[in-house]
Amino acid sequence: MNAIGRGLAAFRIYAGLVLFANGISKLFEFRNVDLGPYEVFLIDKEEARSILDFEVNKRGGDGTDVPLLKDLVNDVFLPNWDVFQWLVTALELGAGAALILGIASRAAALAALGQQLFLQLVYASSGRWLFELPHEWVPLLILALVPAGRVWGVDRRLAGRGSGRFDNWPF
Repeated sequence: MNAIGRGLAAFRIYAGLVLFANGISKLFEFRNVDLGPYEVFLIDKEEARSILDFEVNKRGGDGTDVPLLKDLVNDVFLPNWDVFQWLVTALELGAGAALILGIASRAAALAALGQQLFLQLVYASSGRWLFELPHEWVPLLILALVPAGRVWGVDRRLAGRGSGRFDNWPF
């Protein structure tokens, strides 16, 4: 086991913990976490909805300038939040757990990457700090491309079992 493999495994586990913690927050509907003097928050379901609504419709006065994004959010996501909140929760819990355990880690990273790229699109015209969201999706892009689940993960046992061209993907 080399240092690069261990580093990527640690990177994978950290990304999984971020996703999983936010999924747990949504599942059990809590936001604040107090660890002695360290007080932090996670994004629960209601806050996720509020952030989406604010960024798309209100930031800077009238919201995003990204074509079709307002229509998608206002006509599909927000009116059906009772369904989408659970899809987001399931994605965060599932992808987070898979990354932590190193199970189909590239597929898990790819699924989470889709969510983060959507959020990057939401923030695209909001005049935010340049690296507001890339620090969320760039690691997932790397993890979708690199087999980081083979060190400290179940992917080590699953890789190479197929007989086709993609026998090593998503492991």
